[in-house]
Amino acid sequence: MKFSGTIEINKPRSLVVKYFADPEYLGEYQDGFIKKELVSGTQGQDGAVSKMYYKYGKRDMELKETIIANRLPDSFESSYHHKHMDNTMKCKFTAINDNRTRYDYEFEYVRFSGFMPKLIATLFPGMYRKQGEKWLQQFKTFIESQ
Repeated sequence: MKFSGTIEINKPRSLVVKYFADPEYLGEYQDGFIKKELVSGTQGQDGAVSKMYYKYGKRDMELKETIIANRLPDSFESSYHHKHMDNTMKCKFTAINDNRTRYDYEFEYVRFSGFMPKLIATLFPGMYRKQGEKWLQQFKTFIESQ
């Protein structure tokens, strides 16, 4: 399952990329985010592996992030592993002008395991798209308030 899109942010590319690249700000636009811990490699560099922790109500979630290609300020690619799914994220940042940035994104879910995740992916694939788009809209709102 793959989806992509574009969001335009009314801030310079340098500012958008600065906040995107700094894990300190993840909690500002990702619901439930608690922390990100480096497991191996150098933070933000190709091959770096981190654990990301989230809390949704009483449920805890842990993801493993692996940076595939950090070419910021132009692009960023990473993979995410959860016990029930694997997905990749590709992002591209383009300056439209001095104060406006286009953020192109592509998410691809490549594995689902377990009855419920597979069922949800089959019957309600829009749920995954909506969550990604929600975080992107929250990212835009956060950046534009800076």
